[in-house]
Amino acid sequence: MRVLIVDDEPLARARMAALLGECADVEVVGNVGDGEAALAALGELQPDALLLDINMPGIDGVALAQRLAGRARPQVIFCTAYEAHALTAFELGAADYLLKPVRLDRLRDALQRAQRRLADAPREPAAYLHGRLRGEQVRIALDEVICLLADEKYVVVQHRRGELLIEDSLRQLEEAYPDQLIRLHRNCLVPPPRLLGLKTLADGRVLARLDGSELNPEISRRNLPAVRKLLRLG
Repeated sequence: MRVLIVDDEPLARARMAALLGECADVEVVGNVGDGEAALAALGELQPDALLLDINMPGIDGVALAQRLAGRARPQVIFCTAYEAHALTAFELGAADYLLKPVRLDRLRDALQRAQRRLADAPREPAAYLHGRLRGEQVRIALDEVICLLADEKYVVVQHRRGELLIEDSLRQLEEAYPDQLIRLHRNCLVPPPRLLGLKTLADGRVLARLDGSELNPEISRRNLPAVRKLLRLG
């Protein structure tokens, strides 16, 4: 099982990594100090489970779990010093809720529970967008998409390895993938996991901060409440 540790305390991350070293068939693929860094790491590291603290700066553990709710992977295991959020955690579908200091036997139980849930979860078919690159038909996995920008009669797909032109309209894409794309503006869609935060300019315009890109697309006033709700910033 591939595990990502998310905790704002370096000593807590080190202790958790040491405990995981005592667990069979577990690989620690990374450790990060906040929810934004965790979101940025998900696409690259592809963890099976998150060991997730709750009280962190920026996007806290509960807000991050809300962003991931409904996904089979990664499974969320909360690791916190506070009991108060246990009900919320299980309402969000967490595999387990561990109180610090975490005991090795409880950690092993939680990992086994997460592994069983992963094994029982139906596999979701990968979604692909199809377009043309230098005259050749190509496809790009939706998981690799950073954002979709309308450009006259085409849509430009910005992804990890470059750009791709597709003929589908943003409206068609939004209707085809309602849970995998969110509209920022009439000319821009993004996958929700790419949203790291917001940037407000002096003139009142609000821009999106995206994982994997220096591009900061503007968010329209009409779509801003939905984006804020998704990010749990407003």
